[in-house]
Amino acid sequence: MRLLTDHEQDHRFSDEIDKLTGYKTKSLLCMPIHNSDGEVIGVAQAINKSPNGALFTEDDEKVLQMYLPFCGIAISNAQLFAASRKEYDRSRALLEVVNDLFEEQTDLEKIVRKIMHRAQTLLKCERCSVQLLEDIESPVVKFTKSFELLSPKCSADMENSFKDSLDKSSYSDWLINNSIAELVASTGLPVNISDAYQDPRFDAEADQLSGFHIRSVLCVPIWNSNHQIIGVAQVLNRLDGKPFDDADQRLFEAFVIFCGLGINNTIMYDQVKKSWAKQSVALDVLSYHATCSKTEVDKFKAANIPLVCELGIDKLSFDDFSLDVDAMVTAALRMFMELGMVQKFKIDYETLCRWLLTVRKNYRMVLYHNWRHAFNVCQCMFSMLTTAGFQETLTEMETLALIVGCICHDLDHRGTNNAFQAKTGSALSLLYGTSATLEHHHFNHAVMILQSEGHNIFSNLSSNEYGELMQLLKQSILATDLTLYFQNRNSFFELVNKGEYNWNVKEHRDMCRSMLMTACDLGAVTKPWEISCKVAELVTSEFFEQGDRERSELKLTPSAIFDRNRKDELPGLQLEWIDGICAPLYETFAKLNPKLQPMVDLIKANRAKWEELHHRHQRSQETASPGSPHNVDVTASSCSCAGTSDSSPFQSVS
Repeated sequence: MRLLTDHEQDHRFSDEIDKLTGYKTKSLLCMPIHNSDGEVIGVAQAINKSPNGALFTEDDEKVLQMYLPFCGIAISNAQLFAASRKEYDRSRALLEVVNDLFEEQTDLEKIVRKIMHRAQTLLKCERCSVQLLEDIESPVVKFTKSFELLSPKCSADMENSFKDSLDKSSYSDWLINNSIAELVASTGLPVNISDAYQDPRFDAEADQLSGFHIRSVLCVPIWNSNHQIIGVAQVLNRLDGKPFDDADQRLFEAFVIFCGLGINNTIMYDQVKKSWAKQSVALDVLSYHATCSKTEVDKFKAANIPLVCELGIDKLSFDDFSLDVDAMVTAALRMFMELGMVQKFKIDYETLCRWLLTVRKNYRMVLYHNWRHAFNVCQCMFSMLTTAGFQETLTEMETLALIVGCICHDLDHRGTNNAFQAKTGSALSLLYGTSATLEHHHFNHAVMILQSEGHNIFSNLSSNEYGELMQLLKQSILATDLTLYFQNRNSFFELVNKGEYNWNVKEHRDMCRSMLMTACDLGAVTKPWEISCKVAELVTSEFFEQGDRERSELKLTPSAIFDRNRKDELPGLQLEWIDGICAPLYETFAKLNPKLQPMVDLIKANRAKWEELHHRHQRSQETASPGSPHNVDVTASSCSCAGTSDSSPFQSVS
């Protein structure tokens, strides 16, 4: 366009810009800039030819027209160079992603964190999240793990916006189960939302929970090498405020391909580790254990089984050391018969003898968590059931699960607790990967014995009964993890104290059975002092052996309960154990059934003994000269029953 006359006489000119800037346009020459394909890629404009007042001529137009093709070439080249540079940067970033992902394949959380950090860097967004599916084979979309990374500013803003922990929990639930992520996981198609609040697929609840304003969303599926969706990756809000464009989506999809491979490799590596751990544990078990001999089975099958009154197993104050290893087997047989389980469940008597003998053989020769402890826990359960009449309230199936659970609850115990398994990275901790490592192992070991030929005492149950019983058995054994006790006890105590406990409510019964398992596992604290103190010696000796290993193998200083050099502190710890853990449990059972009050009375008597030892120790400290050894021998005054669970509360001292 060339204004041949004064611009004010040309209808194509608008003076709006002049009015805004104060500039006076007198003449103007404007021509298009073409690329090599003849496409218009811009315009060139010349304003106000000199000298003042002169107009652009046809010669000027020809000169500019000759110049502009070179200008078009230069601009095209610059654009191509910029695009090439951008593509180079993106390709390099993807190569760095590949390097990151395959450099770290041993820790899922680490690799996902790297993924999110790279995604934020590549796409320059405010937030990134990754959700992994619980079961890639299931048609139902359910995420089991969610990870999120926020820019520093967003992280601070969201922390300030959450009102309380409930908001955080609700937001976390939304993050895992939001509808866009579920849609992408179910369809396998990416979702790119430029304006979230105008899109019906977006749920604004998250913004309400977190105070964060979501503008745009880009969510794509994560695939494994078998073209199965294993999760979704999601980015929110470009930093420049613009929506995610097609180039962003293509880049993100390419990026997520490598992410899927990295995550899949990490999951496979974890599975290989678990397989190795499983094999290692199995070989260890097989090398140590064997089933009982036919001679042993025949011996007990033909033996006369003493009556309950002759064995004394119905007494709450039963002497844990009154029976030898064989007598404990016959006493266990008597408990099964006395409770009517042999008849009710048509348990083959020879199979029962074989099962009990093999269970006994599968307890290691450790100082405390051995066959005697398993039997004593079972005896405590038997005496509580019969004394309080619980076996008349519980179903026969529940009673059977409790008795079998007590006998099996510490199978293949190694004399060290869950914390030690985790610290040493043992095969057990790698296999189960949970705080209740040993409890899961005890249950699985019980299942292994039941599945061995000639050992299935539940063989005459229907498939439904068998399934129900195994669930009850698992609950019983896992209940000996004190972590579960701490989670449930306040609810149980409150129900009983308010008189609201109801045997007809399933949740109440489940809770009560778990509390019964704990009460029996810790039952030595309710025995007469001579018995309780002797148990304390065994517990402490086993704990000290673990402490010695922590010091020698792990180069750690063990906590007081495991440190033989601090044995003089044990009476004080035992008082804390009784007051904080044991007494409230047995007092609650006594309220539920007053016939169990003798257990509370014996705890109080034992507590007085521990307190006497504690005061004696304190007096010795006050009178001892600096640097001199204490003169109170409390070697036998360890924390009675502190070790009856694999998750002793004294671990918190560590």
